[in-house]
Amino acid sequence: MSQAPIALTCGEPAGVGPELAVKAWERLKGELSFFLIGDPAHLPEGRPFEIISDPADAVSVMPRALPVLEHPFPAQATPGVPDPKNAQAILDIIARGVQLAQSGAASALTTAPIHKKALIDGAAFKYPGHTEYLAALTGADRVVMMLASPDLRVVPVTIHIALADVPAALTEDLLRDTIRITHEALIRDFALPAPRIAVAGLNPHAGESGVMGQEDLRLIAPVIDQLQSDGLSITGPHSADTMFHAKARGQYDVAICMYHDQALIPIKTLDFDRGVNVTLGLPIIRTSPDHGTAFDIAGQGIANPSSTIEALRLAAEMAQARTAGR
Repeated sequence: MSQAPIALTCGEPAGVGPELAVKAWERLKGELSFFLIGDPAHLPEGRPFEIISDPADAVSVMPRALPVLEHPFPAQATPGVPDPKNAQAILDIIARGVQLAQSGAASALTTAPIHKKALIDGAAFKYPGHTEYLAALTGADRVVMMLASPDLRVVPVTIHIALADVPAALTEDLLRDTIRITHEALIRDFALPAPRIAVAGLNPHAGESGVMGQEDLRLIAPVIDQLQSDGLSITGPHSADTMFHAKARGQYDVAICMYHDQALIPIKTLDFDRGVNVTLGLPIIRTSPDHGTAFDIAGQGIANPSSTIEALRLAAEMAQARTAGR
């Protein structure tokens, strides 16, 4: 049985999402199948698209045109200028994509970037971001953000908080749950039967035996010891400044990092254009390009599609791995 196509949500139509959908189709039409959920009026003029009524039709349409599962918007989309009138439609499309992935009509969900302020202004959006909304839609208790590229996978334990707040936010339960969710996802969705996990320390030199902070010794190391005794292939805490050179990266499948920049600086330095955001812990597969709406270049046709292309490719690979493991 062939794999169901991937659902691609349109995201904020005033951003680069519409043009990236077309560029991704041009690159991937002979490789995999996906369909866009959105308003075809937002697509760049002169590019081939075809409205479908059933996601399954995307497979036959894909070689000749971008398949579009139509979802009309109340307002036009002006590049670079988000309109709060469109906020509810953007959220409804995300919910529609989740439903299609849950039902099996879509093998995975890839989401184009949204603009939080427009969603707040137009639809009283109450979630910190895309990921938390998806967790609520699917009933997931705790989710984990992974950034993945061909050269590196990283998971930040704490994400969008001030650096000064990280030590208090970093708890044994949070660290343990993050590692376990990551471990399970690598087995289920990345076809790694025995994932190798490297854990970064919080402080310089992983605290240097407590000389430069106690968190590594008193919090991180005991969690690692416990998970090792449970059978996980896990090491650390490692000094973060020596974890990301080529030889070190060959020793693990994912790096667990303690805060946002500790994780994102190395992966964006290694491969800025092809990084993919993956949400672990959901009952569905979700990927997204690792960039925002890029209002400053929207509508100019110059947006780089690499991250969107890689997000769709990774979604397809994860769906295949999940299906094979059932």
